[in-house]
This record gives sequence, C-alpha cells and structure tokens, in this order.
Amino acid sequence: MGITFLGAFLVFGYMYSGYLFPAHYNQAEALALVNQATSSTSTLPVNTVPVLDKVAYDLKLWQLANATTSKNIPSATISSSTASSTKKIKSLWPAKAVYPNAGAILPFKRVVAYYGNLYSTRMGVLGEYPEAEMLRRLEVEIKKWELADPNTPVQPALDYIVATAQGSAGQDGDYSLRMPSTEIDKVIKMAAKKQAIVILEVQPGLGNLQREIKVLEPYLKLPQVHLAIDPEFCMKNGQKPGDYIGTVDGSEVNVTANYLAKLVRDNNLPPKILIVHRFTQNMVTNAMSIKPLPEVQIVMDMDGWGMQARKLNTYKNYIYDYPIQFTGFKLFYKNDYKEEGGRMMTPTEVLRVKPQPSFIQYQ
Repeated sequence: MGITFLGAFLVFGYMYSGYLFPAHYNQAEALALVNQATSSTSTLPVNTVPVLDKVAYDLKLWQLANATTSKNIPSATISSSTASSTKKIKSLWPAKAVYPNAGAILPFKRVVAYYGNLYSTRMGVLGEYPEAEMLRRLEVEIKKWELADPNTPVQPALDYIVATAQGSAGQDGDYSLRMPSTEIDKVIKMAAKKQAIVILEVQPGLGNLQREIKVLEPYLKLPQVHLAIDPEFCMKNGQKPGDYIGTVDGSEVNVTANYLAKLVRDNNLPPKILIVHRFTQNMVTNAMSIKPLPEVQIVMDMDGWGMQARKLNTYKNYIYDYPIQFTGFKLFYKNDYKEEGGRMMTPTEVLRVKPQPSFIQYQ
C-alpha cells in the first residue's frame, strides 16, 4: 500500500537516561517541590538543549497517583516522621519507569481523543458526524475536562482505526482491512485544524501486528503521529475476530516500543505515545514485562463499557493492579447506556479514580 509522506515540522527530542522510582512525598517535601517548580524560569538561552523538568514531572505523577486536581498538597498525606507510629499503605503508583525525553506530552497534558473510522458511522464518533460537527463536539468535551481539572492542559487527539478487524477473511485472508493513505491524510488534515495529535490504531485480525505497524512508518516519522494497539482484535491460533477476544504479549508490546524508539532517535522526534487497550486479564499477557523507554510513553487504557461499577472494577483489576507508566479510560456515547441505569461517566467522576488517567478516549 502506498503512503503519502507529509512534511514534518522541526522539533527537539533528546534522550535522557535514568530511572524514576515511585515517589511518596510527605507534605513538606511536596510543598517544596511545588515552590521549586513554580519559581523556576522557563527561559532558555539561545542554542540550549531542552531538558526534562524532573521536578515538575515527579510532582505531576504524584498528583495523578493521588487523584488530586489541586496544586495544593492534601494535608492527609502521611509524613515520614510519623511512619514509625503509623502503618503506611504501599501504593503501586506512581509506577517505576524511565524518565522520558524532553518534549514528552505526558503527564504534563491529558490527551482527549475522538475515536473511529471515516468509513463507518458505527465504529466511533470520529466517523459518525461530518468533520465540522465532529470537531465541534470534541471541543465541547475538551472544555469539560479543562473545567474539571484546570491544572492539566488538554491535548486534543483524533484516534483513527487504520487497520480494522473484519467479519470476513477478505482478499488477504487476515480478517482485517487496511485503510488507504488518502483516508489517513484526511484525518491528519482534520487534526491540524485543532492542533490535535493523531493516533493510528491497529486491529490486525489474523494478520501480523508488526507488519501492519511497519506499513505506517512514513506517518509515524511525523512528530504529531502516535500509535495504538487493540489486543481485542489481535487474533491467535486462527481464531476469528468477534468470535473470541484476542491477545498480545508484553514481549510484542516491547518490540513495538523499541521500533518506535528507533524512529524517534533516527528522526530527532519528541517521545511517541503507545496506547494498549485492555479490559480482560488475557488481553495482555505478561503485562509487567512491558518497559517504557525514554522515547516511548506507554498508556494502558481501560477499554471496557457498561455500568459505572463495572468500568471501575475493570480499571482496578486490569489497570491499577499493573503499574506500567500511564493509564487511560474509555467512554462510550452509546455502549455505556446499554445496561439499565447505565450512563457515561463525567470528567469529574473519572478523575476520582487512582491513578487519574492521562488518556481519555471517546467512542
């Protein structure tokens, strides 16, 4: 399949090595971090290589882990001075992970994405409405998130299913349909109108996951284009999509992350985001073997629908219990209403979960 390569704009992206361990700051330490972060200057001398603000990064991870949208540190935080007399509950979050390169989107912004395919009005809101109406609706959702958490800027995104699982084998026999480059180009042009990033989503069916990702390389070389894997439609042992829930292994995610990391290094790009969807245990096997990289930020996204209690339980069992790096939460305009009494959760309700998700997907 031929793919048109769009011109990329110049950006900085430099590797910084080192590991970030879970931070459990006491109140005095956290307040000191706030003061340090707010008092530091953002002005860089000419020709200075940008570096990651690790103080601001650590503080933001602490806020996500503790589900706070305030810059103030909660007084209930247990200080180290009382640890000997108070039994501390060890938290899984913030996750132990490598620091990202400078220019990373997460955790400084929250990505809010519209998901779908331009050929279908039923696969998601991205393809359900004409372009202008779709972008207007996305702007409405963005404003809701900005109101719910004014201290975390929103990064708009269009999440486009570029390889879609099919109910029939098709010409290649892989039960997946690859989108032409003309359709991808349309989505990138749409996104540019809202300064949105683009997430290319892969559902390989019985096809080869890495082959489908490799096809997207001209687009993945663009600084605003990121990647998502949908294990639900990564089929093994000849099983057809829709009949069974698919799966990926942590090793496959690592192969993908290393591939993206090389693109980042070779093309001097800011870090890529790699999203992996999950709503069952077996959708991602050996999940704790997944390793984020300085060039690749990994989001494990809660992809389940239904009643609020069901979604929160899924988030707890398959996202919270597996601290990899960042988390996501999916909201359905239709499926969340399918069960009696069901409805779509509000941004304020989603922000109560721990850790707070850095990626929000609307279908």
